[in-house]
Amino acid sequence: MSAAGAASSDKAVPLLRQLGVVSATALVVSNMIGTGIFTTTGFLAGDLGAASLVLVIWLVGAVCALAGALCYSELGVNFPSSGGEYVYLTRAFGPTWGFMTGWISFFAGFSAPIAAAALAFADYIGYFFPATRQENAIYRIGSGAYAIELGGAQLAACALIGVFTLLNFFGIQRVARLQNVLTAIKVLVLVSFILLGLAAGSGSWDHFAQPATRTSSHPLAAQFAISLFFIYVSYSGWNAATYVAEELKQPARTLPIALAVGTALVAVLYVGLNIVFIYAAPLESMKGEVAVGALAASRLFGPEVAGIFSALMALSLVSTVNAMVTIGPRVYYAMAKNGAFFAAAARVSRRWHTPVVAIACQGATAMLITATPFPDLLLYIGFTLNFSAVMSVISLVVFRRRANWQRLRVVSFAWPLVPALFIVVGVWMFIFGMTLKPMVSLAAILTVATGALVYHYRLRPRLTAG
Repeated sequence: MSAAGAASSDKAVPLLRQLGVVSATALVVSNMIGTGIFTTTGFLAGDLGAASLVLVIWLVGAVCALAGALCYSELGVNFPSSGGEYVYLTRAFGPTWGFMTGWISFFAGFSAPIAAAALAFADYIGYFFPATRQENAIYRIGSGAYAIELGGAQLAACALIGVFTLLNFFGIQRVARLQNVLTAIKVLVLVSFILLGLAAGSGSWDHFAQPATRTSSHPLAAQFAISLFFIYVSYSGWNAATYVAEELKQPARTLPIALAVGTALVAVLYVGLNIVFIYAAPLESMKGEVAVGALAASRLFGPEVAGIFSALMALSLVSTVNAMVTIGPRVYYAMAKNGAFFAAAARVSRRWHTPVVAIACQGATAMLITATPFPDLLLYIGFTLNFSAVMSVISLVVFRRRANWQRLRVVSFAWPLVPALFIVVGVWMFIFGMTLKPMVSLAAILTVATGALVYHYRLRPRLTAG
């Protein structure tokens, strides 16, 4: 059989509609709760210097995430197929834009966040095995945005990524069941941490009035915009269910519920967790701390109990890695099925009904990205995903001009307030990101530009010839 015939045969194997509301919501929650909430408050403490601003920025992020989730709900109801932004931008602006956003998803949407979550996992188990902390890297090559780090953190992160990459070969139902259990544990851990921390922890409300010396020289308004990239990473995942829309039961009902409920639940947990973090320790002691949850647990309950919470938070990050390893390949599958990505990504296992090649490529890329310094990795993810999400919400404005478009009432309320809010904040972040973080911004722009070049010089000629 020829390569083309093999690809065609593989494409004939369908994805199955197996996921209900609970599983779809679990994917949203697990994708959102992870790297950001467990790591970024330590960076925010130094950037903003005031507890009130730290809480405000998390609230602003919640409002933007909910606005984005509502817009994506309407997009997903009208396009109930796997692929997310790739589907929306292809339909709105053409195949080049669709390919670019799929390219972004591969690098910044999933591979890089998987690497970040795995690195955060390594820092949390560093409570027990100090060699796995990122600060204890054995080799550091270069500096700043050009640095590469190698050590125990990278080994632990790669091992975690490898395990869940292999597990995802063997069918989505198995990993969905595992994901539901891990998500339940994750939510239970965070709720328990909030309640026990406030009720029985050795914290102080005086910490909310104690400022920290800012580590940033930028004006507060500008720094707030840059810090929103950390928040964006923390809330990213509110669109998770759109990537598996082709595997949802009754997508018109399941998708809006999963996105709205998942986003709202996470927003409440995030604000509650940050209240506990600040209650546990003053901002000055948090500055630059990656495993901020472990620090807070140690201050609240002492080192013995802190070890238990550190282990549970590490387990929560395992859930995040699994969710993203599951969702990402469905985007590349959707692209390849339409001839807009490398054909191998559309190969679906006849036995397990999973896109095995796409899963393997994503896993290998994520392992390589673990060598990137953590703060730069988060900023890169936030900057790149912001571009993709803003363009997707703009596509909603384009689609609403079409006849027979299904409009959600919640999005239609005070139209175009909901999409305008998301777009304006996104553009504001983009402008300050370009100005104040030029090297990270350049890496994000190169990711987008490379996607356009690959499409025009490698894939487009093949499609035209075909």
